[in-house]
Amino acid sequence: MPRAATTSTHITHRAPRAQHTREARNTRADRRVKALAKGVSALGGGVLLATASAAVPAHAASVSPGSSGAPAGVYAALGDSYASGAGIPAQSGGACMRSDHDYGHLVAADLAFGTYRDVSCAGAKTGALTTAQTDAGAVVNGPQIDALTPDTTLVTLTVAGDDLGTSDFGFADIAATCSTLSVTNPLGTPCRDFYGDTLSERLDSAATQLRAALKALQDRAPRAEVLVVGYPAVLPDDPVQCLGKMPVTTGDLAFLRSVLGELNDTVAAAARAADATYVDTLTPTRGHDSCSSTPWIEGLFPTSPTLPLHPNATGELAMANAVLAALRH
Repeated sequence: MPRAATTSTHITHRAPRAQHTREARNTRADRRVKALAKGVSALGGGVLLATASAAVPAHAASVSPGSSGAPAGVYAALGDSYASGAGIPAQSGGACMRSDHDYGHLVAADLAFGTYRDVSCAGAKTGALTTAQTDAGAVVNGPQIDALTPDTTLVTLTVAGDDLGTSDFGFADIAATCSTLSVTNPLGTPCRDFYGDTLSERLDSAATQLRAALKALQDRAPRAEVLVVGYPAVLPDDPVQCLGKMPVTTGDLAFLRSVLGELNDTVAAAARAADATYVDTLTPTRGHDSCSSTPWIEGLFPTSPTLPLHPNATGELAMANAVLAALRH
């Protein structure tokens, strides 16, 4: 069986601290955001985040490397494009599009893990946790579970969003379909009428696979704390806020918002069933959705380097902070 292509980063350990210590920290938000802005500027034509320190609350930009301490061991980051930070500079991993500013890298730096393995991959469906991910018959990424070993002590993963779509673009695939259908019934819900119960059925299938995969992950790394990281606020609670910003009918925007809610509910239920920890990233990103004036998740036509309807660098920071908050409790 092919092994997952990994990005392995060795971080110099600081002086040992008490195991599982979760100290309150004085953050250095401006320095971290400026560093992210420098990385974003590496992509030609990208919009800089130079003003992010003024626009982003401190709680969304508080990652400070090595500040909270962690037990020795291996940290493995798994999942799809929301986990890999697809499109955010700097990229590696070929078609997997892993960013060195994805939430896994930020968490690994903060906890000062000796070994960090990033096998997240854009386009990964739930099945990619345990089987090779392919594109047109070619292996893009080996089974992500292969990154786990008995000495793995932390695992994070974000997955199931891509199971919604028939392509590798997942939820963006659904949004694009809704956009195309909007012209057929501008005042109605042509997208909801088109999909019916199909998306719920796809999520039911993904949930079954996710529960089985989580059991396999725990068998492979019995010492690991497993965190299942949910999806952020891609769309606002009030669909009216997207008028003129997203070419989807108001009724279908409400439908898409409900699909995202069902996605997070499904993932959270699978995590609970496997005695894993679910990390809510929806709540801390509310108000910074793809239709907001200060988006941490970009729209169908991103203005910061990332994929459509995906977190930008600041969104990945917010997800990292949600993970760190969960680890402290």
